[in-house]
Amino acid sequence: MFKELHDYLYHLSPTGGLPMKPVGILLGLALLVTHLWAWRNADKAKAFLRSFPRHYGWGVALLTIDFFWSMMVLSNMDMGEFFFLRKWFLTLVPIGFVLVLIYVKEFLSVRALGSLMLLVSGVVLAAAFLQPPVTRLLLPVLAYAWIISGMFFVGMPFLMRDWTTWLLAKEGRWSLAVWGGIGYGAALLVLAVLTY
Repeated sequence: MFKELHDYLYHLSPTGGLPMKPVGILLGLALLVTHLWAWRNADKAKAFLRSFPRHYGWGVALLTIDFFWSMMVLSNMDMGEFFFLRKWFLTLVPIGFVLVLIYVKEFLSVRALGSLMLLVSGVVLAAAFLQPPVTRLLLPVLAYAWIISGMFFVGMPFLMRDWTTWLLAKEGRWSLAVWGGIGYGAALLVLAVLTY
């Protein structure tokens, strides 16, 4: 299932994988655009952050992406000595997907976002792995921040609600977060264009 795509994303293809430059440009643009939007539309952004943790629709959409991505990875990854378990995982993951949608509605969007952060981090780390420019470290730093946050979001999703409440309690914290994202995105975009 989508073996070529899997091998390209995770640098397992004999002809190479997803280059670091477009990954850096895409992530830099994503950070820049989303944080600039949050700066220009602070009230909408804050309202979205407050409502997101308990928004079931976002949870369904993100979990569906997680499901198809996970099935692609499970179908194609090297499982070593556990290869005989692949068929069980490929059977249990769809069942788990349906059961989670039905029975784990509380903070589903946060759990699904955490899972997506973990999945995306693998692609980002693969793109930057063993690349010569020192500036590549901006990608792994971002990926590991997503990994740590993603694990907390999956296991303790209420923390996103608490962190959001803390962030929005003071205007200075909000400004620091927004301008920090804009600065990181701009630096990543410039370095990706010039040095990757």
